[in-house]
Amino acid sequence: MPRGDGRLSHDLDPQRPGPQDACGVFGVWAPGEEVANLTYFGLYALQHRGQEAAGIAVSDGTGVVVYKDLGLVAQVFDEPTLASLRGHVAIGHTRYSTTGASTWENAQPTIRSTASGTTIALAHNGNLVNTAELQRESGERALAGDGATSDTSLVTMLLASRPDLSVEAAALEVLPQLRGAFSFVFMDESTLYAARDQYGVRPLVLGRLERGWVVASETAALDIVGASVVREVEPGELIAIDEDGLRSARFAAPEPKGCLFEYVYIARPDATIAGRNVHAARVQIGRQLAREHEVEADLVIPVPESGTPAAIGYAAESGITFGAGLMKNPYVGRTFIQPSQTLRQLGIRLKLNPLRENVRGKRLVVVDDSIVRGNTQRAIVRMLREAGALEVHVRISSPPVAWPCFYGIDFATRAELLANGLDNEGIRRSIGADTLGYVSLSGLIAATEQPKSRLCRACFDGEYPIELPADSLIGKHVLEGVGRRVTAETPEPHATPFVAAHSGYDAFSSARVPRPDPEEPKNHIR
Repeated sequence: MPRGDGRLSHDLDPQRPGPQDACGVFGVWAPGEEVANLTYFGLYALQHRGQEAAGIAVSDGTGVVVYKDLGLVAQVFDEPTLASLRGHVAIGHTRYSTTGASTWENAQPTIRSTASGTTIALAHNGNLVNTAELQRESGERALAGDGATSDTSLVTMLLASRPDLSVEAAALEVLPQLRGAFSFVFMDESTLYAARDQYGVRPLVLGRLERGWVVASETAALDIVGASVVREVEPGELIAIDEDGLRSARFAAPEPKGCLFEYVYIARPDATIAGRNVHAARVQIGRQLAREHEVEADLVIPVPESGTPAAIGYAAESGITFGAGLMKNPYVGRTFIQPSQTLRQLGIRLKLNPLRENVRGKRLVVVDDSIVRGNTQRAIVRMLREAGALEVHVRISSPPVAWPCFYGIDFATRAELLANGLDNEGIRRSIGADTLGYVSLSGLIAATEQPKSRLCRACFDGEYPIELPADSLIGKHVLEGVGRRVTAETPEPHATPFVAAHSGYDAFSSARVPRPDPEEPKNHIR
């Protein structure tokens, strides 16, 4: 389920986050429906996939308007704003940044107009690995930027740079040039589009409304808006939906490599991926973990919420009683206040507190989803011992995370990953547990009911299915650096239509608009 605090990480210290997913995307084509409201509810269901920014683009057939800002979905949108976003087609986005800094300019959907007057808005879940190459191409073609430094903005620019082609035809030209993971939803004034990279790394599903169609990152978002699941968007597929119905085209041969970490942590438990219910998979992972790492104990407790399904499975398989040992404060919200050193020393207690009566004098099995840097587990083990636990046996429902992800999950760098520099015994000593057990990679794969060949396992085994560029040409802030290099090497770009970069509403102007003062009130509308 979505975290009560709107964040993915257990860690309190914002400078030491755990794994964060890139984004959630949602699109709807439904004449006669309140598409902005549907998109809002869809994004709300996908809030766990990104909490830095949220945005919605909508069209009534005459123009595209984007409203976006930094913050959670419920913080960015209110009823008057949604009521002003009228139309029959919309897309939406919740962002956690994996390319480009966390700034308003990089919030999505991105928006560009073509020389012929068509407007394109686009939202992206995933991460491209040839971003630097695409940036150089745009510089060589003297395409004007919009102030953003995300791979998504580059793709929108490339789509809009082919005014002699329809958006659909332009997409069939641009999409084969992209390398990496992408699940796109995009739109023009009348049509909804969806596309998924040939490896299908990030999930994307198609749903049916009584009077329209929906595309979303997870099936749970279809459920919340009353849409029935039709199928997954296939790897290498482009879908277009308009008044003539649904069209499908292939831009690349499918080579499925779905993200294995979606089953461990990222996706909601009530989602279905490749026909497998995520909650059922996590319970099965817990059963496998119990078979692989038995221990004599009195109580199995989860680290809420992501450790709960696996803990249920571990308890069922081992015969050890399942119970609560840690209570989570659901009202610890996302905050921009940096904790003082005093608060950091309080550590995990601001979010989790032990049930002392339940854990005192007990031998505990503590089940969590993953260990990245080890900060969270170290704090939890210490807290449980202080609460009177006799033994603390840590069980992890994924293999050691020893390699960073370049396909849409913002892990630590490899140097920061605990499993990169320590073996299991070293990690056990580091977090202070009596014993430590990870589920095996083969056991995890078996629980997904997917063949190994159809899964991306790179964060666990270092086998990257999509070739990576040189280290200097990849990373979260690659465009900030490449942009400076390209500017020095290319001529001044010619003037093209430009987005008015005000917070809140975005609309296209036919003339270049000066960038607003950062201190200017941010509530501009066309």
